[in-house]
Amino acid sequence: MTQLQKAADILQLDANIHAVLQHPKRVLTVAIPVRMDSGETKVFIGYRSQYNDARGPFKGGIRYHHNVSLDEVNALAFWMTMKCAVVGIPLGGGKGGVIVNPKTLSEGEIERLSRGYIRGLYKYLGSDQDIPAPDVYTTPQIMAWMRNEFETLVGHADPGVITGKPIEEGGSEGRSFSTAQGGVYVLQEAVKKVGLVPEQTTVAIQGFGNAGSYMAKILHELGFKIVAVSDSKGGVHALNGALDIPKLLAYKEQTDSVTNFPETRVLSNEELLELQVDVLVPAALENQITADNADRVKAKLLIELANGPVTPDADPILMQKGIISVPDILANAGGVTVSCFEWQQNVRGEHWSEADVLSKLKEKMVESFNAVWERKEKYSIDMRTAAFVLAVERVADAMKK
Repeated sequence: MTQLQKAADILQLDANIHAVLQHPKRVLTVAIPVRMDSGETKVFIGYRSQYNDARGPFKGGIRYHHNVSLDEVNALAFWMTMKCAVVGIPLGGGKGGVIVNPKTLSEGEIERLSRGYIRGLYKYLGSDQDIPAPDVYTTPQIMAWMRNEFETLVGHADPGVITGKPIEEGGSEGRSFSTAQGGVYVLQEAVKKVGLVPEQTTVAIQGFGNAGSYMAKILHELGFKIVAVSDSKGGVHALNGALDIPKLLAYKEQTDSVTNFPETRVLSNEELLELQVDVLVPAALENQITADNADRVKAKLLIELANGPVTPDADPILMQKGIISVPDILANAGGVTVSCFEWQQNVRGEHWSEADVLSKLKEKMVESFNAVWERKEKYSIDMRTAAFVLAVERVADAMKK
């Protein structure tokens, strides 16, 4: 809401639109009875927040986590509304979740839970209404069960009702690495703005999961020098020049961590953030760069591949230091953009090639980066505020119409 207020002040947003944007349009709560393998029935609570559909059907993931709360689901649904608007895709924002620790459930119990969630909500879902996707601890398999349950209940096929499906079930090519690929397209534009040359640009990546490892692989292939990476167990910093990323990926596969990779020195996740590099990519957890350590960040560019890695109170400190921080709602929007492409392919009965998907993704990310940059210059604000200004502008415009 603070971000919304900031953007509203800059845009002198119509007070009526501001009032509407402070609340989700609809919030659904469902009790899901699940017959456990033991024969007893347990009831799980699930939510779906449908925040805003002025620009198109609600869109957003479903997470299975014991800490899911209504507040979290509403915040993420608002944030999805902004993210879809920043990249200019014809979708609104939504989010769902079930309060559960999925690691304690068998596969059969997870399937029954997933189908039960859809039974509680199906009247409010559909490729023209609300399109869920995977999120924390939900998988393409869970999406396939949900789609099957939905189609059984409505009595007809609707492959576009859910994205993040397996490719043979109508999923999109390129989806597995689209978050990183979108981040790379944004980074290439940002590098031009600050006058860096890829071959001489040093990069540190915090987080070596799906997004971080793909980002390292793609940047390495483009000639960038990846000098440090870290995962949950710790980090490594190249002793001479850059890391050999293909070898590091193979090493991580074998040892389950990047630590102790040959010809590197060990460093902590905190130390990685303060390295003297050109580009820093936080691709792990939220709240990594805060008011406490922002003044020790030495990178010229920050590309937020994780969700919320930079706290609001760190933004002014980074801006004062002249560090360009490309916010998460732009930098990691490659994932939702390719989800949108999956939905479009399903609705039209098409299947696009990977090359097609990536060229469309590049066009969206480059266009969006430039639109955010334009607002940053116009209002002399940081990139995050500029991204929210662009998003609020687009949502408000659709609401007026």
